[in-house]
Amino acid sequence: MADVAVLGAGSWGTTFAKALADGGSSTVLWARRAEAAREIDQSRRNTRYLPGIDLPASLHATADIREALAGASQVYLAVPSQHLRQVLRDHGEAIAPEAPVVSLMKGVEAGTRLRMSEVIAEELRIDAGRIAVVSGPNLALEIAQEQPTAAVVSSSSPETARDVARRARNDYFHSFINNDVVGTEFGGVLKNLVAVAIGIVDGVGYGENTKASIMTRGLSEVTDFAVAFGAERETMRGLAGLGDLIATCGSPLSRNFTAGRLLGMGYSRTDVIARMEQTAEGLASVEPVAQLAEQRGVRMPILEQVRLVLDGAMDPRDIAPHLTTDDEPIEE
Repeated sequence: MADVAVLGAGSWGTTFAKALADGGSSTVLWARRAEAAREIDQSRRNTRYLPGIDLPASLHATADIREALAGASQVYLAVPSQHLRQVLRDHGEAIAPEAPVVSLMKGVEAGTRLRMSEVIAEELRIDAGRIAVVSGPNLALEIAQEQPTAAVVSSSSPETARDVARRARNDYFHSFINNDVVGTEFGGVLKNLVAVAIGIVDGVGYGENTKASIMTRGLSEVTDFAVAFGAERETMRGLAGLGDLIATCGSPLSRNFTAGRLLGMGYSRTDVIARMEQTAEGLASVEPVAQLAEQRGVRMPILEQVRLVLDGAMDPRDIAPHLTTDDEPIEE
């Protein structure tokens, strides 16, 4: 019986499970594919998602989700955002009463336009104080290689945030806490959209000036959006905002950057999704975030241009002038 359970054995779920185990927690990881669970348990490797990484002996894997959840004192969720509700609907009753439920995901549910913490609260019918979210500059492979980094654990309950942060730390991974769930969660969602835009212009062949312009204007856009929904502006200047934005937009390890780069090279949205090994959450979040922005009257020109490229209504080569300029001068 494990101290903690992590659901989802992709690169981030496996990496976070490793970080928890390296921090002293007996950890069980649920893998959807039985062969992946066997490899992790027998070879201490997840070669599909983390090639070359040795996993600790205190990390075990199973393809039986109920076995993973049995008795776990904390549950971490790292499944694709659009699959979360069904996973909770099918297996939520197996989560121990009072166990904190922690979202490692960075997406918005299509249709409902709910953040992941809201989906958890709605589907499990639990108090928001039992829910936490984790975000920050967290490229999975670098963390799995034990390169130092940090993250933010956010919950409306300071006790829950502290309990999760104590588990989610070790020699190379440090966790800070705050109570701005909206800002921490939207920071992780919205930086993915900017990373897609950066990837598009990189795929087209534009240089660092263009990318820097998009990144800085993108931070302004995502901050305005998050604040409109109740986030604290300061959160967007920290690890969950600016920190995550820099890491995701500047690295080929970023799935969203990679997806954008393929778009910039001329691949269609369908082709990009087919070529990706794992889900690029930014692609799935474009439409619900655009709808939320319209609902609150938040102007997001970068998002709109990415949306046009995804829909095939704009040539990727035409995107940069629209992202870095405007018809009329406006304040920065």
